[in-house]
Amino acid sequence: MHPDSAPEISATDTADLLTGDGAVLLDVREQHEWDAGHAPQARHLAMSELAGRIDEIPKDVPVVCVCHGGGRSGAVAAALHRSGYNALNLRGGMVAWDTAGLPVIDDAGSPGAVI
Repeated sequence: MHPDSAPEISATDTADLLTGDGAVLLDVREQHEWDAGHAPQARHLAMSELAGRIDEIPKDVPVVCVCHGGGRSGAVAAALHRSGYNALNLRGGMVAWDTAGLPVIDDAGSPGAVI
């Protein structure tokens, strides 16, 4: 692992972590991406709002960051990791989550789409 990066985790391992360890799935995509489709367990905190809302992220549980493909969430996870959070990056992002057959919903709870 590069010293400026956070550990990565697969989509299926993330799903297991969310059910077993009380981890948080932090979706850092923009509002329109979230609205189109997100993991049911996710919390939304757009990367652009992170600095002003960092106190909303728990420090006492693992935090798995996710975006569309893993780039933005990798940067967020690395920043959180450097700040003392147990932060991980979901490798492949929501594309990997969807490809793994894991649920994607919209705000109404209907099937969503990854955009």
